[in-house]
Amino acid sequence: MQSENGTRGELADFLRSRRARLRPDDVGLVSYGARRVPGLRREELAQLAGVSPIYYTRLEQGQSTNASESVIEAIAGALALTDGERAYLHDLARPRPAKRRRAQRPESARRGVEQLIDAMRDVPALVLGRHSEVLAWNELGHLLFAGHYDRAAPRRPADRPNLTRMLFLDPHTRELYRRWDEEASRAVASLRMAAGRHPDDAALTALVGELIVKSREFAACWAEHPVQVCGAGTKHLHHPVVGDLDLDYEALHLPEDDGHRLLTYTAAPGSGHEAALRLLRAPARHDRSPLSLR
Repeated sequence: MQSENGTRGELADFLRSRRARLRPDDVGLVSYGARRVPGLRREELAQLAGVSPIYYTRLEQGQSTNASESVIEAIAGALALTDGERAYLHDLARPRPAKRRRAQRPESARRGVEQLIDAMRDVPALVLGRHSEVLAWNELGHLLFAGHYDRAAPRRPADRPNLTRMLFLDPHTRELYRRWDEEASRAVASLRMAAGRHPDDAALTALVGELIVKSREFAACWAEHPVQVCGAGTKHLHHPVVGDLDLDYEALHLPEDDGHRLLTYTAAPGSGHEAALRLLRAPARHDRSPLSLR
């Protein structure tokens, strides 16, 4: 995705953004003198991490690439990073050795995984690739998130829906989320994590570039360096057919498929949201969708 210089630039930007959100009072330091920019000074952060100010400055400016794991952990602790941010810092500061460049083949869901989600008839389920593109979905997952798309679109690499692209560029998808800002932040944070793990992924670079150009909101959020492991939570939706839905989701990483995630969505038993899901799956649903297929 990036050259070595590009990765260093990402590291520098990330460290500066996280240093800027801390105040001396937050970490037990006495503030002195006027500050031209918000946050801790480099020498204050270095003091907290137990490293020399010169070394930390070189690291933040991308001039040092040999930080030990203990130093990275010390800096992560000083910056009060979350688990996801800590993992992201490790990816940036100690990137994996570059693999021999090969022509990238389109990702695909394994047959067994597709059969698994198809068997989950009462649970919306999707398989996402590492760029947030839909590699497979079951009937209810399709009806829940993208009934206005062709059901078979994930089987055609050129036509695959991408949840992050849809979130920022598709008006129908935007209207689906009652808390769109939260969802947008999570989506960008997930892409940031993927970018840290796969710095040489050309398709991911292209997706980020496209969204920066086409969406000011994406560009602004990307510049804030949100990083988050989105493993579970609640989606607050407003579906055009069945109305409001509050669904708990689980994102399960598939160990045999690098970067692939299986997402499932369930409603509280006996709730109106569970009843709405059943209604969405009813055969009559296919005759009254307000959105035409693409």
